[in-house]
Amino acid sequence: MNSLPPETRLALIHRVIVPDEKYPTEYAILVTDTRSIFIRQKKTRSSYWLRGEMKFGTALVTDVIPKTLEDYEQTSLGSLTTDPANITVPHEAVVSLVMGKEEPEFRAREFFVWLTMRRQGHRFQVYNFEMKYRQSPNAEPSIRFYMVPLGAYFKPERQTKSRETILREYAIEALEMFQKVLPAGIVSS
Repeated sequence: MNSLPPETRLALIHRVIVPDEKYPTEYAILVTDTRSIFIRQKKTRSSYWLRGEMKFGTALVTDVIPKTLEDYEQTSLGSLTTDPANITVPHEAVVSLVMGKEEPEFRAREFFVWLTMRRQGHRFQVYNFEMKYRQSPNAEPSIRFYMVPLGAYFKPERQTKSRETILREYAIEALEMFQKVLPAGIVSS
């Protein structure tokens, strides 16, 4: 009988937002030694708020408690990968992972956000990743996701760090995790 070693759960990125024309989608990413599983999170706020969070890089609503790796210890990986709401990307299928950052462009109705940012002296740099992977010989889909921590993560950090530092550290932690599990030369920033 041939038994494979069990898949090791390495980390949980507690929140990313995947843009969509109709409604941005919130995911947690469970990173194992062989694949990344984007776990769909239940809707916590309207499309308007999620688009704002993608633009400003921070949760605007702070009442959602982030899940931890321990929360998913009792959940089988098989049930996560068979759920059609989740996205599973085997690490050997990843063609490229690129980290970028954007500064938001403000519209007139966001004047007060712009004014607050200016008064605080902070720049809102939103970090995002684009992961391209091979699904079949003819198909190379990509998934773009924004690194937007939940308020429960962001708020305690904000007491000792700047907004820019928190967002950069959140993105760098994810980047370093992907560098550990993906083949060499795939990840760039």
